[in-house]
Amino acid sequence: MSNVIDQNRLRQIFFIVIILLLGVLLFIEMQSFIPAILGAVTIYILLHKWMNYLIEKRKWRKGLTSLLLMLFAFIVILVPVGLLINMLSSKVTYAIQHSSELVTALKKLVANIEQQYNIVLASESNINKLGGMISQSLPKIVGATFNTLTTIFFMFFILYFMLVNSRKMENTIYEYMPLRDENVAKLEKEVHSMVMSNAIGIPLIAFAQGVVGLIGYLIIGVDQPFFWFGVTCIAGMLPVVGAALAYVPMAIIAFADDKTGQGIFLLVYGFGVIGTIDNVLRFTLLKKLADVHPLTTVFGVIIGLNLFGFIGLIFGPLLISLFMLLLKIYSTEFITKQRDINKIMEN
Repeated sequence: MSNVIDQNRLRQIFFIVIILLLGVLLFIEMQSFIPAILGAVTIYILLHKWMNYLIEKRKWRKGLTSLLLMLFAFIVILVPVGLLINMLSSKVTYAIQHSSELVTALKKLVANIEQQYNIVLASESNINKLGGMISQSLPKIVGATFNTLTTIFFMFFILYFMLVNSRKMENTIYEYMPLRDENVAKLEKEVHSMVMSNAIGIPLIAFAQGVVGLIGYLIIGVDQPFFWFGVTCIAGMLPVVGAALAYVPMAIIAFADDKTGQGIFLLVYGFGVIGTIDNVLRFTLLKKLADVHPLTTVFGVIIGLNLFGFIGLIFGPLLISLFMLLLKIYSTEFITKQRDINKIMEN
């Protein structure tokens, strides 16, 4: 009997090793497709309830319903992003030119402060390095946007099959999930709320900052206000510094051009109005969509951007939240269960 058990245990270990090796091999070979897979998962989470409703309640055909929902996602999500990227791409020359203007303005501003207060703020070589980094990074950013076309194609390709097989896929995941039903429900709720919060909340907050910023840029008469609107929208999605990456450089250029009033307005309006909009919406809109701690969002976005690129804005905070949730689930699944077993044994 013990020999049979040992043989079964060896076969189990053998199969686990094979599965892990194949899983690691597949993961390594499919690393470049991870952003497409995560993007498909994000849109699926936002649309799967509609998909199930239209198929099961309205009796629509699966293929046609999937295509219609994908078209809806393309129009609502990708068209505005595409227009924004196109607008910024057409201004690359302007951006590179202004990167040199920013360096010149920063040198002048530093020189004035150092002369007035007799202190040393930064060497000229360090400022030149900063300008070189900015001018070199801009074309790379635009080049990366063109590379996303392949990612978008595979994202929708994967999304189609996820939508067509939505109910079957969900049942399979539920069946193979080695957790209690209540913990599976907790996991599903956490993933859904976090994706809703980051996929909808963060872009809305960034767009709101861009619109508020554009109003101020038009009032003060900033050059190329719609370009800076796009920069504000993109910067608004980044953690910690956020939209300050747009209005602080503008203020530096204004001070260096002896437009002191414009520079003061940009700083006051930026930190006072745009920054306030950011804080208010993060503590109201995001809290309604998902009660996420601000530190989870900040560190999650930093980690996610390093791991997954732009889609990491959504999945970075989700990784941290899932890690904390899995710790709680582990405690309820195993530690609490082991304590109950020990009490029974003692009795």
